[in-house]
Amino acid sequence: MGRSSKDKRDIYYRLAKEEGWRARSAFKLLQLDEQFSLFAGVRRAVDLCAAPGSWSQVLSRKLRGKEPKDTEEKKEEPKIVAVDLQAMAPLPGVTQIQGDITKTSTAQEIIKHFEGQPADIVVCDGAPDVTGLHDVDEYIQAQLLLAALNITTHVLKPGGTFVAKIFRGKDVTLLYSQLKIFFSEVTCAKPRSSRNSSIEAFAVCQNYCPPSGYIPNMSNPLLDHCYDVDFNQLEGPNRIIVPFLACGDLSAYDSDRTYPLQLDPSKEYKYTPPTQPPIRPPYEQACHLRKNNLLATEDSPCRPLDGAFSNLHLSANEDSEMTSEVDAASLSAEAAHQDTVV
Repeated sequence: MGRSSKDKRDIYYRLAKEEGWRARSAFKLLQLDEQFSLFAGVRRAVDLCAAPGSWSQVLSRKLRGKEPKDTEEKKEEPKIVAVDLQAMAPLPGVTQIQGDITKTSTAQEIIKHFEGQPADIVVCDGAPDVTGLHDVDEYIQAQLLLAALNITTHVLKPGGTFVAKIFRGKDVTLLYSQLKIFFSEVTCAKPRSSRNSSIEAFAVCQNYCPPSGYIPNMSNPLLDHCYDVDFNQLEGPNRIIVPFLACGDLSAYDSDRTYPLQLDPSKEYKYTPPTQPPIRPPYEQACHLRKNNLLATEDSPCRPLDGAFSNLHLSANEDSEMTSEVDAASLSAEAAHQDTVV
């Protein structure tokens, strides 16, 4: 498999490299912005589960590239905070916090960077390492979204916007009902750059208005187990149904289609390397074993793993494969399993 094969199979992967984005997921946020005008009037933004940083890149280019007309707004430069457990390469105008979104200290640090002011928008493109068991994957993603929503209640201003990845499963109605408690407008959006074969979508929540007297608390999960087991079978006004919206122009590229390498007859195709190699990728151990000819074979005993690579963590971003050109087919079965993405 040649290194340009993915350029042919995934047009957004190729365009992301050509335009300097760290991952193809940047187009998802751009297409959501085209539909909802997410960045209008935004001066303080938070990117949760930010690594490798494509959504932070979009925030940086969109917010820092806009010149406010109001003289009062000119005094305040846009501030962007990116939060992730993993370290990521620096970005201009983006403050990075390497922390846990389930900790109160992380929320306090975000507000500290905003000098005590709340955020105008919070975005989250985090996703778990999928297992292939859809019910399990949907549950884990729902818990991740609720964790992002929980910290959002600590840092978002009234009237603010929250955007997060969601897996559309059979129990998604329960999530919608939870989001509707805090936001007057909730929309399920599917960008054109998101593959049709994926259950991935994005919850766009606008006009943050928490219940009267609500006090944000990290100790208790937002989604408890006190709901009726037949909640999702309810009909009529008892069931929460949010609008579903496809984002992106119909003339945009189809994320599930294979395109020729030479799109423009007047321009010759030229391979583009990834914009930003990963700092500590999940396949680092496999690369080390392969380079030193330490991979186990049928006629050789298994070798112990190098202690220097024992603390590796899997990436929680759907598009982390964007930042590597390693051919997973050439790795061992164990390493290929570790490199699985949504």
